[in-house]
Amino acid sequence: MIYDVAIIGAGIIGASVAYSLSRYDLSVVLLEKECDVALGTTRANSGIVHAGYDPPVGSLMAALNVEGNALMPDLCRDLDVLFEPCGSLVVAHNADEDKVVRELFARGLQNGVPDMEIIGRERILSMEPNLNAAVTTALWAPTAGIVNPWDLCIAMCEVFVRLGGRILLNSEVLATGRDDGHWCLTIPSGTIRAQRVINTAGLYSDEVHAQVSPPDFTILPARGQYYLLDKSQGNQVRSVIFSCPAKDTKGVVVTRTVHGNLMIGPTKEYIHDKDDTATTADGLREIRKKALKMVGSINFRENIANFSGIRANPDKDDFLIRKVSDVDHYYEAAGIKSPGLASAPAIGRYVVDLLREDGVPLPEKQRVLDDPLTMTRRIVRFNRMRPDEREALVKKDARYGRIVCRCETVTEGEVLDAIHSPLPAQTIDAVKRRTAAGLGRCQGGFCGPRIAALLAEELHLRPTEIIKDRTGSYLFTGPTGAEHSGKEPRDAR
Repeated sequence: MIYDVAIIGAGIIGASVAYSLSRYDLSVVLLEKECDVALGTTRANSGIVHAGYDPPVGSLMAALNVEGNALMPDLCRDLDVLFEPCGSLVVAHNADEDKVVRELFARGLQNGVPDMEIIGRERILSMEPNLNAAVTTALWAPTAGIVNPWDLCIAMCEVFVRLGGRILLNSEVLATGRDDGHWCLTIPSGTIRAQRVINTAGLYSDEVHAQVSPPDFTILPARGQYYLLDKSQGNQVRSVIFSCPAKDTKGVVVTRTVHGNLMIGPTKEYIHDKDDTATTADGLREIRKKALKMVGSINFRENIANFSGIRANPDKDDFLIRKVSDVDHYYEAAGIKSPGLASAPAIGRYVVDLLREDGVPLPEKQRVLDDPLTMTRRIVRFNRMRPDEREALVKKDARYGRIVCRCETVTEGEVLDAIHSPLPAQTIDAVKRRTAAGLGRCQGGFCGPRIAALLAEELHLRPTEIIKDRTGSYLFTGPTGAEHSGKEPRDAR
């Protein structure tokens, strides 16, 4: 088979491109080198939907940030993704920082960010009473928000699969060539042929580009470390709180997550290894020190996890979303650093426009024209349902009455939904990303064994075949008393 389009990389950008293309009558395959989508930068970031005052004026980044921010509320509603339009504050504590706040305000106006204000100490502290009382001014951007990044990625991929798209996991693109006028992508299981290719490989987009053309950009991986605190600390702030940005970073962020925890970070450390997601004592100490200067009441003893993610910072000042000029029918969305998450909905549309401008026929699928709801998704979230809704659901299916994750109130029914979704969860953390089971205070200590048992039962796996997340992260090394066999193919159709 020769696909109309092959997309390389199933992070938030690849997922957005796939979702945007899913409404059109094309054959599309999405290739991902990991055993699940959203395992790169998408999995480990701040989850902030930036308003758009930070990117350089006139840049593609600025335009797509503001557009993506405007698209995000409706997209998350349509895909049943957790999103809160909580707004953001950039806080200043002295005259130099006041100047930075005013510069950001002026830039935001030029970028078209709506409803921004510069506010003074009294109003700041009325909005955020736990902030350092020495605050002088702040930039208030009410259109900023928070979202669950991996849930958004998964949701777009599920709709893509349901509308006929194909996702191939464990399918790193090892080489790219041409044959009889189409592209040939070598993956571990064979060769994928496609008329057109879109490179959305994130941290590896420069290396993927180099398979077809001498690269004119380099990805400079930057590690960001974070604290994740218990929900007992989630009420410390109501909005996203930024310290004033320095030359190389937007500053430390104190924010709630959509699940109600408090998250603090990140650092910014340029590293050589694109897979080095270690945390360090020095990095965490830096975060803690800066955060306490902003919000002195944070209790870091309530920390439940530390993690880090790697940002795909390019050696350019803007996103690289384009047709590659010296080869035919090859496109890329590369160098998508922050605010890439906020920009993602607009990036997907932008890439579709590139294809349209290049003469690709894009007739809409009849089933989408007949029923626009085919582009939407609904899932069960037992912990957000009213008591009467829970009662009705349990009467319909008793599996929703059996709690698997006590911390997040996730049921057996929800875990089974994740395992049998259009993009099936096949690992412990894949279930976590789809249901939140394991995100709570005990970090999977209670629910982990039960989820492992459900995976073994439903996927006909031996316990020793079950992995936590990435390939090779086995949980069991010997007999557990349960014997299962017959592994399902890791191909979401």
